Order: sequence, then structure tokens, then C-alpha cells
Amino acid sequence: MSNAMFCYQCQETAGNKGCTQVGVCGKKPETSALQDVLLYVTKVLGQIVTLLRTQGVTVEHGVDRMATANLFATITNANFDDEMLAERIRNTCAANKALTAQLNSTADLSDAALWQASDKASMLAKAGVAGVLHTADEDIRSLRSLITLGLKGMAAYAKHADVLGSSDPEADAFLHATLAKLLDDSLSADDLTALALETGSMGVRVMALLDTANTSAYGHPEITEVNIGVGSNPGILISGHDLRDLEMLLQQTEGTDVDVYTHSEMLPAHAYPAFKKYAHFKGNYGNAWWKQKEEFASFNGPVLLTTNCLVPPSDNYKDRVYTTGAVGFPGCRHIPGEPGENKDFSPIIDHAKTCPPPTQIESGTIVTGFAHNQVFALADKVVSAVKSGAIKKFVVMAGCDGRAKSRTYYTEFARNLPKDVVILTAGCAKYRYNKLDMGNINGIPRLLDAGQCNDCYSLAIIALKLKEVFGLNDINELPLVFNIGWYEQKAVIVLLALLSLGIKNIHLGPTLPAFLSPNVANVLVEKFGISGITTVQDDLKAFFG
Repeated sequence: MSNAMFCYQCQETAGNKGCTQVGVCGKKPETSALQDVLLYVTKVLGQIVTLLRTQGVTVEHGVDRMATANLFATITNANFDDEMLAERIRNTCAANKALTAQLNSTADLSDAALWQASDKASMLAKAGVAGVLHTADEDIRSLRSLITLGLKGMAAYAKHADVLGSSDPEADAFLHATLAKLLDDSLSADDLTALALETGSMGVRVMALLDTANTSAYGHPEITEVNIGVGSNPGILISGHDLRDLEMLLQQTEGTDVDVYTHSEMLPAHAYPAFKKYAHFKGNYGNAWWKQKEEFASFNGPVLLTTNCLVPPSDNYKDRVYTTGAVGFPGCRHIPGEPGENKDFSPIIDHAKTCPPPTQIESGTIVTGFAHNQVFALADKVVSAVKSGAIKKFVVMAGCDGRAKSRTYYTEFARNLPKDVVILTAGCAKYRYNKLDMGNINGIPRLLDAGQCNDCYSLAIIALKLKEVFGLNDINELPLVFNIGWYEQKAVIVLLALLSLGIKNIHLGPTLPAFLSPNVANVLVEKFGISGITTVQDDLKAFFG
């Protein structure tokens, strides 16, 4: 059977090889093709912009925003809307044409820069050249994919910072230059390996930018108990990562008798001091992104998707799903608004008023808010507990959750950890164990939740601080184990960031990425000690003796 599409960017890709007929995420072949073409023309944009900057031409920040938004729209479970993707392709081609006119010479442009989209048929015809498999050499293809997916994750974090008015011209220039290099057939496997680590290093910088943007706008996260029950008012459920969208929604729902709840990656928002003044910010509803079919249905009110991860909605609640930003799905209403603009959420608020209150599915509280600033406040307690032997090791169990049954591994791993081990987590991976009763060690909770996937930056900063406190020469000398679950591209940039910081012996599961060729995987194993997971008992024995 010939391939109708090819995509292997997420952990759940078919057979851990690649989706070839329809995406496991629900992405259709035509959507996949349009995403490939959008990525292709964005690489061309990077090439043109990089040449212009070499000439000394100042490029407007709007062009940087176009690149990050395009990359974000191709992340797993973000945009399924063919018309929105086609419009992005047309707009990017128009920008490429206008920017090319400013070049002193077009001699250094690739043939790709000459192409212009006319209609959707021409876009789909271009998909064969634009797709992953067009790169014939398996190892070059693997390294290009590793870099591309890292750039997608980095672009997402840059966009989150940009909506709060924070950007980094050097990071923007790096993004464009690296996209351009992905069109350069002269680069060797060694060149691309080095570029992957450079991408990780820039990823650290962008995550730091976002951390500063978030904490400057909303304060440093603090230890917070979050209600997981429901109130008696109608509600709006907000999912994703965009804190600015949440802020605007809270402002516009104040005094309306409509409550606001978080879902999945938006849970850590409750720990920011600025959001605690909103009495109608009720709590967190449900679990990780992949459970949304049941949980969105029982919520009863409208749901706002600010970023990935959107599961194609069922008919019994599709009319209550709203998207914004880079997110899109056919038939779902989209709330427009560019960075710096105030979005009008009145349609979703009016809709909420007509809906019954959420159906309660849980009760009690969960704790979040252990980002780096809060953990540093506990530093004396932590150091004392380590020196006394009360804490023997830390295990970083960050990253993503997903549907695969094999992910029960992480629940059982957490449940069976020695009682003198503390978990550091961030991202939706925490939903596999954040409702277990982990207890505490000398008043220090055994589960420290730093926040969203971008807050893995906090975990790296905490590790570097511990290295300094204990006077170690190498971060890998810490009593620290990395056992990370991954799903999509934001986890890829986190992995590259950790590698760029010199962190070794990371265990990655539930499977190693399909986009790693055997040779590239061997390089990661030999240079960085990357490995997969086995069984809970065998891994516990290997990590803790």
C-alpha cells in the first residue's frame, strides 16, 4: 500500500515507524501534506531573512512572528484546519516574494525560494518535495527531523513569551538561520549533530525568556492547593499553555457568574499570584489532554483551546469547542487576535451562560507551584535532608502524557519508588502520578510539580543550583536520575536543552523517537548515555539499587 502521508513526529506514531494512511492524532493526509508545505515555505522564509540580515537589512518582528506561528501550527494536535493552513501558506509565500525583492542578489537562494502557491491543488502537488521522505539519506533525514522538531518546540515557547511582550532578536535570527540550513544539502551528519546541540542551547535561552516573561507578568509560582471539584455556576474550561489568554478570559468573565477552570497543561496557572485575585478561578477539571473526549463532554460548558493538544472533538461536544492562536479545527469557532491585541471572548462567555454547571468527576485538591524560585526558598531544608540521608535521590519525571497503555509504567514507577526519593516533575506527564499520596520527607513533599512542559527549565535550574550548593564539578555527579516521558515537539526541545547543558544518562520512554535512525540513536547513546525504559522493577533496581 502506497503512503497517503508520512509523519513520525510524535511518540504514538503508527508502529513506532510513521503514520502513512492517517495520523494516530486524527490528522488526515491532506492536512499532513499542507503542514509539510507550510514548513517548507517557512524554511524558505528563514533563508531569505537570513540573507537580508547578512546584508544589514532590518527585518520587522512580524516576520519572526510569522515563522514561530507557522511552526506552532504544525505541532502535533494543534491545527487540523486545512483552510487555515492553506491561508498561512499563501501569506508566507507572499512574504517570501516581497522580502526577496529587497535582496541585492538572488544567486544564493535555493530553487525552493522561487515557488509560489496559487491554490490548494498546487500546494498538495508540492507536498512530495516538501515532505520528510524527500531527504533520501536516512541519517541526514533523522538529524534534520530532530532539529526541525526541536525548532517547533522552541517556536512554541517563543510565541508564549511574545504574547507577553518579550522577544529575543538573537533567538529569532537563530530560528531563521537554522531553518535555512535545513535546506542546505552540503551539511554533513557531523554538521547537523552540532546544529542539534546549538538548537538545544538556544532552547535553554528561549525557555529562560519565557520564564522571565511569565514571572514578570504574573509573579513567581508559589505552593498552591488546587481544587479538583466543581462549583454551582456555569463554567468555561481552558486548556493549553498560553497564560495571556487565561488572563484575558479571567478579566472578561469577572462579575458574569461564569466560573473558569483549567484542564491539563493549564493547571500550573493556579500557582501564579496574579491569578489568585479572581474568585471565579475555581480549580482544575480532569486530567491530561488525551482524556478530553470524556472530560470535555462531562464539563457541559464551552472549552477554549489556546495551544496544543486538541483531540478531534466528538459530535456530542464539538459545538462547545473554541480555538484561538495557532489552534484550529474545522467546524469549531475560532477567537482571533494577534500578540499584543486584546481578544474578545464574549462569544464563549455568552455560550457558557446557556450551559449547565460542570458535572463533578473528582473531589479534593492537588498541589502545584514548585518552580525554581519556590524550591530555592526550600533550599536549606532540601540540603539538610540530603546531607542527613533523609533524601537519597531525586528523579526527574517530566515531559508528556499520552494514550499508550505502556504509560502505566510511570504510575507504577512513582508508586514503587523508595520512600527516600523525591520526584521533580513538569508537563502533563505528572497526571500519571500527581493524585497519588506520595507523602513528604521532613516537610518536603515527595512530588514537586514545577509546572508546564516549558517549566522543565525550572528543573534544570534547580539541578544547577544543587550542583553549586554541593560544590560538585559535574552536574552528573548529583543524586539525580532522569526518567522522562515524551510525546511531542515541546519535549524534543527540552531533551536537546538538557543535552546542551551536559546532562547525561537520560532515560526516555515509553519508546525512543521513531525519527532517530539507528546510527543517530547510537550517537546519542555513546555520547550522552540516552536509553529507553524497561520494566518498573528492573529500572527501579538499576536506578536505586
